[in-house]
Amino acid sequence: MSNTSNKYIAVSYRLYIGGEDGKELVEEATAEQPFHFISGFGIALDAFEKKLTDTQKGETFDFSLGKEEAYGDYVQEHVIDLDRSIFTINGKFDTEHIYVDAVVPLQNEDGNRFYGRVLEVGEEKVKVDLNHPLAGETLHFVGKVLENRDATNEEIQGLMAKLSGGCGGCGGGCGDKGCGGCGGCN
Repeated sequence: MSNTSNKYIAVSYRLYIGGEDGKELVEEATAEQPFHFISGFGIALDAFEKKLTDTQKGETFDFSLGKEEAYGDYVQEHVIDLDRSIFTINGKFDTEHIYVDAVVPLQNEDGNRFYGRVLEVGEEKVKVDLNHPLAGETLHFVGKVLENRDATNEEIQGLMAKLSGGCGGCGGGCGDKGCGGCGGCN
């Protein structure tokens, strides 16, 4: 069995939803702008990563992930009404950022951050959907593996810096202050 952690994987793909056959194109990663990740860090869906870790460079793939392997069921209880007052800035409702279909960052009382999509803006409440946009869907991926190799120490360090809030360009965690020439923050 091969080691499946710390593999640098780059893929081009088309993602379809609409059942096993996949009918509606919802996302595309091109060869010019591929989706890339390092395995074992939770960047990609576990089932997606598992399907690709042993797929060699140049090979094509065509597989589906059921909702249980992807984003789970759509849960109606994850559609909530929030007081309109929490979206006010200096006593005024934030119409610039809070509108139907806007995806907004939220935070619960425990400090956990997540996103919600605004469904309705009422006089007193804002209805927000906290489900993942692809919850309840079967995901059908068709694509090609552009790279599959062991990640370099520099790539792993860069990812670790990004995950800890840095830019990942120099590994120094400089955020948006500039890297002094590495170009990672630009």
